[in-house]
Amino acid sequence: MSLALSPLRRAFPSLIRVRVSFAVAALHTETSQLPSDAYFDPSRSGHPSTSSTPEYLTEEQREAIDIALRVDQAGEIAANYIYRGQHAVLGRDPKLGPLVQEMWDQEKKHLAVMNKLQVQHQVRPTLLWEFAKAGGYGLGVVTALMGKEAAMACTEAVETVIGEHYDDQLKEMEKVSEAHPSVPLLKDIIREFRDDELEHLDIAVEHDSQRAPAHALLSSVIGAGCAVAIQLCKRL
Repeated sequence: MSLALSPLRRAFPSLIRVRVSFAVAALHTETSQLPSDAYFDPSRSGHPSTSSTPEYLTEEQREAIDIALRVDQAGEIAANYIYRGQHAVLGRDPKLGPLVQEMWDQEKKHLAVMNKLQVQHQVRPTLLWEFAKAGGYGLGVVTALMGKEAAMACTEAVETVIGEHYDDQLKEMEKVSEAHPSVPLLKDIIREFRDDELEHLDIAVEHDSQRAPAHALLSSVIGAGCAVAIQLCKRL
């Protein structure tokens, strides 16, 4: 069976190799963990990497972390409500129901980690919190009601923008010193979540997202909306 990969995914071929390597390594050790698991590991509770924020950062470096976490937290809220909306419509579908639930469960973990990071690094949440919920749920429900392909097209469009955004964040975070242990952990979590979102993108393509009616128009509208939301959350 051939896999249909998105253009964005093809732009990051190394991500596929990383995931395969990680999966193989996981077969050989039961202690393998993802970076985000640090926030659910009792042995890491109280460790500086998960409980404190660096005090030595310049104003520019602090702003980079603040913006990254504010936008990411808002994005994960919206993603959770998109999948909640899709699941409300497609939850009983024998094929897509479990698939949507699986991606939603992953987004729930993302949000839980982002909430912890927001508190740890003392970042002000976006003022658009409630809008992210309402907008995400509405988008999930509407696209699911348009059909299974449209729901997957929504996922493809959203995850394309988010995957690119996470990658841009990693470039921006290069300016932040890693002297404090929380910084390299944060960067690793952003990489992990980027890979997860790109995996969701691939899943959407594999499940006929590009067969949705007016796929190009739908993708453009949703993608543009996501891009605008990111810019608003940076400021508000």
